[in-house]
Amino acid sequence: MVVFFVFAEAVPKTYAVQQPDRAALSTSKLISLLVGFWPLMMISKGLIGLTNIVVKGKGLEQGPFVGEQEFLGLVEAAAQEEVIEHEERELIESIIEFGDTVVREIMRPRPDIVSVDFGSTIDAAIDEAFEHGVSRMPVMSEDEDGNQDVVGIAYTKDLMKRIRAGEGSQSVDSLIRPAVVIPENKPVAKLMREMQRDHFHMAIVADEYGSITGLVTLEDCLEELVGEIVDEHDDEDPMVRSLPNGESLVDAGMAISEFNDHFETKLDEDEFDTVGGFLFGILEHVPVTGESLEIDGWRFVVDELEGRRITKVRVLPVVDVE
Repeated sequence: MVVFFVFAEAVPKTYAVQQPDRAALSTSKLISLLVGFWPLMMISKGLIGLTNIVVKGKGLEQGPFVGEQEFLGLVEAAAQEEVIEHEERELIESIIEFGDTVVREIMRPRPDIVSVDFGSTIDAAIDEAFEHGVSRMPVMSEDEDGNQDVVGIAYTKDLMKRIRAGEGSQSVDSLIRPAVVIPENKPVAKLMREMQRDHFHMAIVADEYGSITGLVTLEDCLEELVGEIVDEHDDEDPMVRSLPNGESLVDAGMAISEFNDHFETKLDEDEFDTVGGFLFGILEHVPVTGESLEIDGWRFVVDELEGRRITKVRVLPVVDVE
């Protein structure tokens, strides 16, 4: 058995790995004869058919299946062996994960939306657009109960045309274009196809009760695939900034998946999307500045708040003192 294993399996495999070209050339004629030997082909097909019956196979044409985790493992191994670049590995992983991503995970939350009020002048609207460097803005109206809703989208190019025509003092209401409203659980891949088909770059996101929860742009979708796209108008402050005392200052809007990758943690990615949302859910109340908690060997300290929203968090590893 040992001799058979060494000379019939280990040696041929080792030789083929070390000398792939020579091994392929030396065995090509024999393999060609075996492939063309019709009795062997019939026996092989019969055995495969019998196997498919026993294990409920779906035919020869579908072949073997590789699961998502197995494929990602192959990609990781290829990167470690330098068969592919690490940038290529990250792109492949992003494409695989892209199919499971929903709009809620990448949208800009409602407090961060740059908008203009219904009834504002065109001059005021263009000032708002220039200040934040946006090409489109939702136009918001307020009902009798004080609730705000999106009535449409104002395009900066339309505002500029009116200003050049000397109509800057007029209301922005006449320039409103229809807004596309989508549910927050819509798959991002499906949204991108709709954006391409229907020629729109921005969509308003609503929850199951119809309330506006955020907005998503074509750029947000592309960044989920290729990574952050920074232009001259974007805030280039990093999501994680190292402090001199060894702590890290984290933007609370950072996705939990990115946080886990950066700090090698295992925070729950299913129930919460952002670090701030995770802490708010764990604390179960509106925190105060300086409030802290320990999770999986890390201390999270609320560093900055805007109203009831956590915006900055200080993170440091917990050191056991014996």
